[in-house]
Amino acid sequence: MNIRVEEYFRENMARFQDCKPTVVAGDECDPAFAKALLDEAATRFLNGEPGTARLILRDLVNATVGFETLARLTDRPSKSLHRMLSSNGNPSMDNLAAIFAALIGRLKVDIEVHTADAA
Repeated sequence: MNIRVEEYFRENMARFQDCKPTVVAGDECDPAFAKALLDEAATRFLNGEPGTARLILRDLVNATVGFETLARLTDRPSKSLHRMLSSNGNPSMDNLAAIFAALIGRLKVDIEVHTADAA
């Protein structure tokens, strides 16, 4: 999926604003938006923006599985996951891989990485 979060957010702002109340009710956020967030988090991480990637992942977790479910899926404490995905977090590669794997599995997507020539 090559959709960019900024484009999707502009086009679907009303649906995104409805996302947080549905999370509280136990429903999931719009699947296309969740996939776009996952794509953006992976892209930011691979392009040297780990801080932004962590914050996007945090928002994605909040909008989809929640931290308690993520804790079960990754076999890591919820409180630790909160810290890892905070603005000052510093998850290890193993923890980051576990978070991505859990989200990929839950969202039922694959991630493909492609290289591009630098501009």
